[in-house]
Amino acid sequence: MSIIYVLIPIAILFVIIAIGIFFWAVKSEQFSDLNKQGHSILFDDDKAQTGDKSVKPSNDMSNNDK
Repeated sequence: MSIIYVLIPIAILFVIIAIGIFFWAVKSEQFSDLNKQGHSILFDDDKAQTGDKSVKPSNDMSNNDK
């Protein structure tokens, strides 16, 4: 029963730390643009498409048999 006297303050400390981290994240604008990452995976970057598309990497392993 005496373990509760140890566990309750530890639990309260964890809750205070979690609330502090949450408010720090909100204050430092970690949640300012939640849709950006969701939309970025749907659309290709234009910079990645500037290379020559006619040249494709070969998966032929015969050149590595030295």
